[in-house]
Amino acid sequence: MQPKESRLSDFLNNPRRAMWKLAMPVMFGMLTMTIYSLADMFFVGKLGGDAITAVAFVMPLVFFALGITFGIGSGITAVIAKFIGEENKHQADNAAEHSILLGLVLGAIFTTGGLVFGSQLLTILGASGDVHQMGLGYFRILSFGFVFSVISVIFRSILTGEGDTKSPMIIQGFGTVLNIFLDPLFIFTFDLGVFGAGLATVVSQTITVLIFVYLLFFKKHAYVTFSPRDFSFSAKIVGKIMQIGIPASLSMIIMSFGSMIFNRILVLYGNDAVAGYTVAHRIDHIFFMPIGSIAQALVTLVGMFYGAKRFNLMRSIIFYGMARSIVISATLALIFWIYAEWIIAQFTAVDGIITVGKTYIRYLVFAYPLIAIGMTSGRVLQGLGKGLPMLVTTILRVIAISVPLSLAGIFWFDAPIEWIWTSMLISFFIAPLVAITWLLTNLKSIERASDFNPALKFSENI
Repeated sequence: MQPKESRLSDFLNNPRRAMWKLAMPVMFGMLTMTIYSLADMFFVGKLGGDAITAVAFVMPLVFFALGITFGIGSGITAVIAKFIGEENKHQADNAAEHSILLGLVLGAIFTTGGLVFGSQLLTILGASGDVHQMGLGYFRILSFGFVFSVISVIFRSILTGEGDTKSPMIIQGFGTVLNIFLDPLFIFTFDLGVFGAGLATVVSQTITVLIFVYLLFFKKHAYVTFSPRDFSFSAKIVGKIMQIGIPASLSMIIMSFGSMIFNRILVLYGNDAVAGYTVAHRIDHIFFMPIGSIAQALVTLVGMFYGAKRFNLMRSIIFYGMARSIVISATLALIFWIYAEWIIAQFTAVDGIITVGKTYIRYLVFAYPLIAIGMTSGRVLQGLGKGLPMLVTTILRVIAISVPLSLAGIFWFDAPIEWIWTSMLISFFIAPLVAITWLLTNLKSIERASDFNPALKFSENI
């Protein structure tokens, strides 16, 4: 099969259609991942509250590793999209090859770190007794599969950068279905418990990576092409990826760090509090599906339009996507607020866990529209080659606002658990306002630098 042609001309001709064409496969891909996440929690929940809590302590550590990977992936997507917008295929190919190298290095580091320091990390996070033992077994098997998790994200980021979001969706969807099938087999039939859930994840991720390798290296499915024999390391290419990827990765690390702290605080209220927060936080993934998919589509489109110097189309598609995200988030917020208790009850019968999860959802949904604004702004700025804004707003939200407010309320005023949700809510109101201000400032700077005429009809070619 011959390599595909660039999708740039199609995207320029109909940006709105292009956004949905990119976003829908991403959303279905995120849907399958969310279904897996919820199914995984459903099966683990059958093992009891301690099993849920064990997984809850491990997830921030997994998110830490994958957060760094997704951050680097953002840099990969933006850099490849910009090179394609500039019609520089050689550099796009080069960036893709460097991306795989980065993925292999990251995977090796995460696997080694997880196996060597897993027990100590869980102890630091507050896991003890049976919860610690279950969590350690779960984390160790996941650590063996980190390299496959990382490479899978890298392949997806490469394809997304060239405008192909459908292929990753199909491949990851298959992996998710396989994972859901393997979960009950390993957990209950083979009686492996929480360890079995981790093993199912590793097996499915390994098969997913093998499919990606076959598609890209043997079938030559992608627009970018790979020539390992001709590979020549370029610090400049790595620097371009890291310029966006490092701040994005640090943002993910801070969010993971925040989750660890919240788990450490919530354990003061008992294991049910940690479990309730974990279940409810996974419900949040349903909200992030459409919002995150639109934001991801905008990274590709903004990168291509910016590289092609089509600033009128770039500005128009940004605000088109943001407006749709706000409407969707407000609708989901209303639905979640009404059905919060019923939703949580589908994953556990423990009253304490249901109460905590229900309360969390009914507080946080009020921030959904602003979260949509903040997420869209941060991802668009990545598409413009700027990774710092997302890092700064994440620091503001987690380190400067939500964590300090939570700690102050708990240790100084002996506040109830609702104060933690209030602290999060406050941070989600402030950080997005900073993000949108940053975006508007950058757009004005681009307009001035390019002698852009604001009077142009923004709907041109849309």
